[in-house]
Amino acid sequence: MSEEPLQVVQITTITRETPTVRTFSFSPGFSFRPGQFVMVTIPGIDEIPMALSRADAITVQRVGDATGALFQAGPGDKLGIRGPFGNGFPGKKGTLAIAGGVGAAPLRPLVMKGCVDCLLIGARTADELLFIPELSRKSKVLPATDDGTTGFHGPVTGLLGEIPLSEYTQICICGPEKMMKAALHALDAAGMTRKSYFSLHRYMKCGIGVCGSCCIDPDGRRVCRDGPVFPGDSLLHSELGKYTRDASGRRKTV
Repeated sequence: MSEEPLQVVQITTITRETPTVRTFSFSPGFSFRPGQFVMVTIPGIDEIPMALSRADAITVQRVGDATGALFQAGPGDKLGIRGPFGNGFPGKKGTLAIAGGVGAAPLRPLVMKGCVDCLLIGARTADELLFIPELSRKSKVLPATDDGTTGFHGPVTGLLGEIPLSEYTQICICGPEKMMKAALHALDAAGMTRKSYFSLHRYMKCGIGVCGSCCIDPDGRRVCRDGPVFPGDSLLHSELGKYTRDASGRRKTV
């Protein structure tokens, strides 16, 4: 069923990024475009989609059984990986990037390529901000924290009012859906949705457009094949920020 064969990789190092996030480096790595994802098999547990944070790494937040099992793995353990899949972010210079939480992972490669002039990055608290030292060497970084422990006190979208949006070639966004919905509304009000790109995360069974489990309403586009990155203007009347679906296809409120 897969267009890409399953490749067995070996975990080389595990980096504790924050209290809830780990980066799992592995060998061999992959050629990919920033924003693409892979299907990761945790042996005996499940196969789940994960964005690549580097050619040889995934950055993971512990949120369920599969990621919980992955957090029990160690260097030398093996994973199965299919991909990379999807379309990724356009690799244009002069980008404004907006990251929330672990949504910084798929945006990291875009920053490290030198495409991002300014990065707005948010988290619940300062300890949960990802990759700040290395990202700050490649881009102007403006942090925001819900609790005010560093940077702007409030959601990262609160920084948009301080940014000259029209000066940027494009705007790339990834993070929690409520944050992305707020960003979409702000960009719509500024007339900037046609220059914006949003990375969606949905439950997937195959990753190649066959099973239909990642289709989004109302037009049935598949996140795995037509995304995971979508132009902002195409999401204005979508399910973004309203609901997702579980493994059985039932709606889950965001």
